[in-house]
Order: sequence, then structure tokens, then C-alpha cells
Amino acid sequence: MGAFAKEEHQFLAELGLAPRNPGSFACGAWGGSGAVVTTASPTNNQVIAEVVEASVNDYEEGMRACFGAAKTWMAIPAPKRGEIVRQIGDALRAKLHHLGRLVSLEMGKILPEGIGEVQEIIDMCDYAVGLSRQLNGSIIPSERPNHMMMEVWNPLGVVGVITAFNFPCAVLGWNACIALVCGNCVVWKGAPTTPLITIAMTKIVASVLEKNNLPGAIFTAFCGGTEIGQAIALDTRIPLVSFTGSTRAGLMVQQQVNARFGKCLLELSGNNAIIVMDDADIQLAVRSVLFAAVGTAGQRCTTCRRLILHESIYQTFLDQLAEVYKQVWIGDPLEKGTLLGPLHTPASKENFLKGVQTIKSQGGKILFGGSAIESEGNFVQPTIVEISASAPVVKEELFGPVLYVMKFQTLKEAIEINNSVPQGLSSSIFTKKPEIIFKWLGPHGSDCGIVNVNIPTNGAEIGGAFGGEKATGGGREAGSDSWKQYMRRATCTINYGSELPLAQGINFG
Repeated sequence: MGAFAKEEHQFLAELGLAPRNPGSFACGAWGGSGAVVTTASPTNNQVIAEVVEASVNDYEEGMRACFGAAKTWMAIPAPKRGEIVRQIGDALRAKLHHLGRLVSLEMGKILPEGIGEVQEIIDMCDYAVGLSRQLNGSIIPSERPNHMMMEVWNPLGVVGVITAFNFPCAVLGWNACIALVCGNCVVWKGAPTTPLITIAMTKIVASVLEKNNLPGAIFTAFCGGTEIGQAIALDTRIPLVSFTGSTRAGLMVQQQVNARFGKCLLELSGNNAIIVMDDADIQLAVRSVLFAAVGTAGQRCTTCRRLILHESIYQTFLDQLAEVYKQVWIGDPLEKGTLLGPLHTPASKENFLKGVQTIKSQGGKILFGGSAIESEGNFVQPTIVEISASAPVVKEELFGPVLYVMKFQTLKEAIEINNSVPQGLSSSIFTKKPEIIFKWLGPHGSDCGIVNVNIPTNGAEIGGAFGGEKATGGGREAGSDSWKQYMRRATCTINYGSELPLAQGINFG
């Protein structure tokens, strides 16, 4: 492939990639008997490499080995599992900049974001190492004499992870780092349009397992389409499936997993809002909106899609926002200074254009942008739209750099607008007043899983639980007590006496 001949793409070979790559890592070996696909750079839609996808037969062979390896992995003490994850983090550190460049090349986000995404997995490895010594149960007082109650947490066995193109490796880190220290094997299906990232990441993890004489099947990975995802959803050997994607696709996965009494961890669509009060620091809010709405070309699940402005600062804020939008450099995400790279696929670009037409048909007024950019790549203009909060299009997630702006008079009205959409991922308010802050954080405030003050809707830290409510799916990943979803809780009661007192004072015979 031509990409490998370019001097600036020599890092691909250093990641173990070739013009043609096997896309199935099963039983600790690379292979693949599925379709041969190409992966392209969204900057110019030129082919980077070919990948031989996994077939359903490859999946079945790999899952048998993965299921068997689970018995070995869960028997290893948790701190020892943490040591393996620590080594994975170190191996990722050694390839940080190469992996970051690959994310930018294949996904399309700008290089600082690409490197930041890989850094997020490294941070998750560090977090998981500490967690491996803190998978604590609890001692519960028993009402019966000479009895003790306690909680014990055990591994589930195998965790399925299905990730999306917009964060092609970070979401794996949120799940796999925690799942591994909790004693689970991982089966990963990466996004069909970012297979090189899936392969490069898997090679690094596999090298650590091999170095420690552990079964490669502990981490099993497949490049493929819906047939592999469906196989994971239907597989009774996988007690937990983590799925990241659209609400429509997530609902189908959930129904399939629930039908076999499995558990689902869903990270689905977001429709996130920033509220700017009349006492807000306008410059701080403008900078935050710029990053939240334009970062990753509007393709984050936490992208700000709705800007709710107090009527007294409405025009002042929009004037300042338009000025910073004019300074956004659009171009090759690998070039220094670029702030807005391309959308991920030509289909994404078409959806943007269709979305703009829908916006206009529903009374939306284009204040800035609104057009595609003529080029070989999938570039569009960052777009600001004045529109009613009740327009149907505002209730949907248009995956691109489109920002809807609307005005309000009272805090109650602003919160109602924030909560009026089906999704409930992230939200933020800009104010200096404590009474507004605590109203926003409380039961009558934002109904989202992420509720911020004076920062953007995106750019979450790993230490907190990441996820949202309503049509966002209700899942929680990364920090806090998210680890509990990857383990099986047992409530244990031990009688160390010679009598048999019953709970609730029951006398039976």
C-alpha cells in the first residue's frame, strides 16, 4: 500500500502493521478467514492498508480458547493480575506517540487528541494496578449469635467489549483494564472502520502476555462487522457485554443479551448541553464551548450539541463565539496547529449535509458554517445554528460539529431545556452563584450522568464513573465503583457455633 512508502508513515511498521494484516487474534495466534477490507484515512480517503477480518468460525475457535483461559486467569491473585496490567501500561507508554499518530491517521482526530486518547489507556492501567489491591468486600453484622456475614467479589469469567470508531482504543482501556484486574478474560471487537488500531493495540497486549508465559487467549480480539458483534451479544459464555455506539444499535444488543439473562453495560448517544447564566465568566465559557463543540469534529459522545444562553448575554456571547470559530484551523489532523480534522467517513459527511437541510426545514437559522469543504477528505465547517429547543432535530444526535443555540429567561426554564431530550450523558452550567450550582447538582437539576460546573461537557477524567442516563444506556465505566459491574457479588453467611438460630426470629420445629 502507498501509505507504507511515505516517510511520515514509517511508524506503522514499528507498530507491527503491514500493507495486509490478519484481523483475528484467537487462541494466542493471528489469523482470519473472513472478508478482506481496506481501511482509509479520512483526511484524503486514501487506502492505508488491507485487513483480513475474522469469520464466525474464527470467533467460535477463539471463544473456546478464551473461555478455557478464564480458569487460569481468575486463579491468579488480583495483585499479580495488576502487575500484568502495569506491564501493559508500560508497553503502551513506549509506543505512545506512534499509537497516537495511528489514531489520528485512521480515525481523523487531531494529533494532541490522538495522543491523549492513548494516554487515557495508560492512565487506566495505572488506576487498575492500584485497584487490584482494593477489590474489597464488606463485613455485615449478623442478627444471629455466632454467625458472620460478608460480601465476596469473584470474577465473571469473560467480558465482551464492543467499541466505536470515535474512541477506538480509550473505551477498550476503560473496560479491559478493570475487567483484567477483576479476573476476567476479554474478548474485544473493535470498530470496523478502525481495524489497524485494534490490531496494534492487541499486539502490545499479546506481547505482555507472552513475555509472562500466560495464555494469549486471555485477551482475544476480532476485526469484523455486525456478525461478530451479534455473536458476542448472543454468547452465553459471556456474562457481561460492554457496548459503545448508537442508542438504536445499543437497544438491539441489550435485548439480545437480556434474552439470555446476561448483563449489559451500555454507553450510547449523548445530546449534551451547556447553560450559560447571566453572571458567568464569558471568556471561560466561550473557550469551553469551543472545545466541547468543535473537538474531535463533534464526534465525541460528550460533544456539546446544545448551547443554552441567558437572554441578557445572548448576543454578546454569540458574537464572541463566532470570532473564535473564525480562528479554527481546519486541516490534516497530523499537522501542528490544526483544531478541526475531518469527519470519519464520507457517509458522516453526507449525514452532516442532510442534517443541515433538516435543520433549515425545521426553522433553524445558520449563524456560522453549515457547508462541506471541497477536498479529497471528509471536511465540514464548524456550524452554529439558532433554533427552537422544541424542534424535533434538536432531540436527536447529529454526529458532527453542529451547535444549536437557544435562549432562556429563568434557571428553571434552562434546566427544563437541558432535561428535555431523550439522552442523558453530560451537561454543564457556567455560573458563580452557589445557590445555582447546588440546585444544578441536586434532584431538581440536571438529569445526566455527568453534571459539570464551569468546565466543558467533554474531557472527563478517569477517576470518576463515566456514563449517562435515559437513552444513553445507564452504564458506568472507568473509575469510582464501576469495577463492581465486572465481578459477581456473593453474600456469605458463616455459622461458627453449634446452634441453628433462624433470621427474623423464626422457630421451625
